[in-house]
Amino acid sequence: MTKVLFVVSECAPLIKTGGLADVAGALPAALAAYGDEVRVLLPGYRAVIGKLGKTKVIQTIKDLFGGPAKLLGCTIAGLDLLVIDAPHLYDRDGGIYGDAVGKDWGDNPERFAALCFVAAEIAENGAGVWKPDIVHGHDWQAGLTPEYLHSAGVNVPFVFTVHNIAFHGNTSAERIASLRLDAARFNAEHFEFWGQVSALKAALMGADKITTVSRTYAEELLTPEFGIGMDGVLRHRKSDLFGIVNGIDKDIWNPSTDPNIKPYKTAAGKAANKKALQKIFGLGTSSGPLCVLVSRLTEQKGIDLLLEALPELLSRGGQLALLGSGDPRLEVAMLEAAAGHENVSVKIGYDEALSHQMMAGGDVILVPSRFEPCGLTQLYGLRYGTLPLVALTGGLADTVINASPAALASSVATGLQFFPITSQALANAFARLGSLYEQPKVWKAMQRNAMAQSVGWETSAAEYHAIYAGLT
Repeated sequence: MTKVLFVVSECAPLIKTGGLADVAGALPAALAAYGDEVRVLLPGYRAVIGKLGKTKVIQTIKDLFGGPAKLLGCTIAGLDLLVIDAPHLYDRDGGIYGDAVGKDWGDNPERFAALCFVAAEIAENGAGVWKPDIVHGHDWQAGLTPEYLHSAGVNVPFVFTVHNIAFHGNTSAERIASLRLDAARFNAEHFEFWGQVSALKAALMGADKITTVSRTYAEELLTPEFGIGMDGVLRHRKSDLFGIVNGIDKDIWNPSTDPNIKPYKTAAGKAANKKALQKIFGLGTSSGPLCVLVSRLTEQKGIDLLLEALPELLSRGGQLALLGSGDPRLEVAMLEAAAGHENVSVKIGYDEALSHQMMAGGDVILVPSRFEPCGLTQLYGLRYGTLPLVALTGGLADTVINASPAALASSVATGLQFFPITSQALANAFARLGSLYEQPKVWKAMQRNAMAQSVGWETSAAEYHAIYAGLT
């Protein structure tokens, strides 16, 4: 049995802002099937502490970057958790990364250095009687862990997963002492990045193995376009870089048991859910496909491309139901599009139950992202027979079989991909979509193919297990 400590800033179902939380919440159970024992180390945000119930104090810390702290242990939803109860760092109004208006907390470097520091402490001395064989950090918030392991002289292997390379966790070099880092290691071989302290750089240089969340994204990260300044570092570590596609929790996302919808086992059962969804969004019946989009509203997610290509979808009788929030400019533009066309409806915000209803009721799930490390919504779509229409990038390229003539002839297509990632290419994909939707036999075959795809964690967990086994 390999004991693995996950070091992560969010974890479903306790706290979630994106797909990282879903991975942290679902992967431990999948790894358990291979004999790995995972405990998840998580900051004790106010929302987390409020959900813990009965806990055990495992350790007290007199000074954790500015105040006292306790390490709590508990089990929730099958997850073995280690939670850092440090009110001076985590008990505050607003979000987990920023305040109520979205501005990053000024002490984020210390808040997540504390997470890494406690991880190294657990690696050295254990959490009670439990001591990890592997420390597995996720994204920049866990990035300083190998520096603290080194400072403590702890020889425990460190695996690091890049969920999104865009966030580096950089801060001023003036913080080196306050972050309890070794100033002698402030260089290109460790955590220095263009004169700043970079938590991401520390992880990429200090990890024994690096993974990211799809094979295509692993290749993309080696290029200046997608590496976002870290491509040179990753080319240096190329032999230790692996792409392992994410999975989804098939119990939570299961159309035959989902309590948020009218359950169904085959795509024929989507009709009642489509009618219900159209009613929720105030849409009437239409001759074209009902496209759904659940996303942050940002240019990275291709929302501006969708706005430009939308007339092509609507001209073919298509509909759009959108749930999301983000860039205020894009929120306004989408609301204006909805006001200007009866077949467009937009809800600003996020609603977990509604997102399930959208997967069940939609004909198509749109993911027009300019880059997408893995993506989960297309996997939800496959599971629910809601065909993905996606950009050809990252995990979208790895998980959707494009409806090319060859794929259609072989009856293996599960969705549509478009490239280059432009509004015109997306408009062309909408034209292809309209043609496919007008062919019921072809459409139903694609839905069957989609629902038959393996979208769980089984294969991916086996790959992580193999990496752990190679390090212990």
